[in-house]
Amino acid sequence: MTATSIEKVNGHAAADHGFDPVALAEAEAIRTRAAAEAEAARIAAEGKAEAERIKAAEEAERLRIANERARMRLEKEQADHEAHLAKKAAEKAKSDAEKQKAEQAAEEEAEREAQQLAEQERSETLWKWGARGIYLVGLIIAAPVQFLAFWDEKRPFMVAAPALLEGLAVVLACGAAWAVAHRRDVLPYRIGIMVGALIAAGINLWHGLTDPTIGLNAGLIGAIASLGGPIVLMAYEHGIAQKADGIPSYRERRAAERARREAEAAKEKARAEKEAAEQKAAAEKAAARARAIEEQRSRDEDRKAHHRDVWDVADAMRSARGSEFVTEQIWADAWYRVTGCKTVGITPEIEARSRAAQARMKTVAELPIEGPLSLVESHRPPATKKDSDAPDGRRNNGGTPPRRRSGDAPPPSPLARTQARLERIVEKDPA
Repeated sequence: MTATSIEKVNGHAAADHGFDPVALAEAEAIRTRAAAEAEAARIAAEGKAEAERIKAAEEAERLRIANERARMRLEKEQADHEAHLAKKAAEKAKSDAEKQKAEQAAEEEAEREAQQLAEQERSETLWKWGARGIYLVGLIIAAPVQFLAFWDEKRPFMVAAPALLEGLAVVLACGAAWAVAHRRDVLPYRIGIMVGALIAAGINLWHGLTDPTIGLNAGLIGAIASLGGPIVLMAYEHGIAQKADGIPSYRERRAAERARREAEAAKEKARAEKEAAEQKAAAEKAAARARAIEEQRSRDEDRKAHHRDVWDVADAMRSARGSEFVTEQIWADAWYRVTGCKTVGITPEIEARSRAAQARMKTVAELPIEGPLSLVESHRPPATKKDSDAPDGRRNNGGTPPRRRSGDAPPPSPLARTQARLERIVEKDPA
């Protein structure tokens, strides 16, 4: 290294004070570097502290948001749980109400059945003793008439004939009751009762007409009494027999017939409604199919007219696949086979023009701003020409320029590099 000496200072010989200029320059460089390193360390520390502060603030915000979300989630779960409990309580209350209502209905039905059963027993008791009372009254009326008719002093044994005739009806009535209780055939007993009653009634009526001591009125009333008592008793036994055999009454048969007709009417109505709904659905389906066929035909004609080459391939694929129409999938496959584009409606020409337009838009969007608003050279101050007669502004080096080292000049800004790259692109492709 060649040492640089200072011979003159302000036109006079420089005094030698024992200073080394190189050492001073190196010391200045070390001081500047140290100051720069200290400044860089300070900036780095400030940046790190700021980053830590931002990170801490972000972490605090993240924790706040997480806590807020947890709180909201907890509130939602609590609300859902309360709603679930309310729903369960409502369901339980509804179930209890329905159960209570069903129990009340069952109790009312049981009470109604009990009342009906009690009424049936009461009416059956009245009917039973009423029939027997009528039979007894008829016997009381008819027996004296028959006793008068069969009384004969020469043949006193004939007085037992009324007991035979009336007793025959009584015994056969008891037999009919036994047959009903033991679920046997009642008809023979009823025939015997009616035969005995008719004989007794005929005798009473005959003696009433022929015997003046009896008279027509007594004979007629005796005949009615002989017939009425057995008839009423047989009517009672007939009802008991039907009940024991489970034979429905006329009212029950009429109600069953009415229910059957209503059920058949409801079934017929449901069948008619079902047929009407099926016909309506079939008509709507046929109309929809007709619309679909018409739309498909119009679409096929439009595609055939404007994209004949693609249509030929699509029609061939339709035939090969056994499809009735050119479906959207077949049309997409044919479009891809012919144009090479998976997007239906896009051709290579359209794609090329689109890409060219995108490239032009990108170039225009990234071109630098020229003129007074340009910021390309803003990182460098404008260079000023120095007057030739101006003194040398450099000091402490005797007018010798300082040695340039790597890193002394600031690098160009990213905007300047982008500007240079765009200029090279424009030079290569002016269009």
